[in-house]
Amino acid sequence: QVQLVESGGGLVQAGGSLRLSCAFSGRTFSGYAMGWFRRGPGLEREFVAAISRGGGITYYAASVKGRFTISRDNAVNTVYLQMNSLKPEDTAVYTCAASSTFSSVADQFGSWGQGTQVTVSS
Repeated sequence: QVQLVESGGGLVQAGGSLRLSCAFSGRTFSGYAMGWFRRGPGLEREFVAAISRGGGITYYAASVKGRFTISRDNAVNTVYLQMNSLKPEDTAVYTCAASSTFSSVADQFGSWGQGTQVTVSS
């Protein structure tokens, strides 16, 4: 059983930064590719970023590329999302997820965290 717990969300002004963390519990964190998704108010869930099992490959949604960075530390079973130059349209509940394969498609992720709220004011 895989459990994922996000932290680090909060309220920031436009142009500011936040760093989200996702703690993994269960067996073999390094056996999973990881991803971040978000759902804004009145919007569908959308892909944000993904990282391969060893951390050597990353992929980003066009809307966040150049501003967000996904990383992982397999020694402490944690994946991160560094968010810079935040915009009001980044306001959403951010959720981390684990997949057996590297993917940007939500249906490919079998385990999900509870989500953490990020609010960006203008």
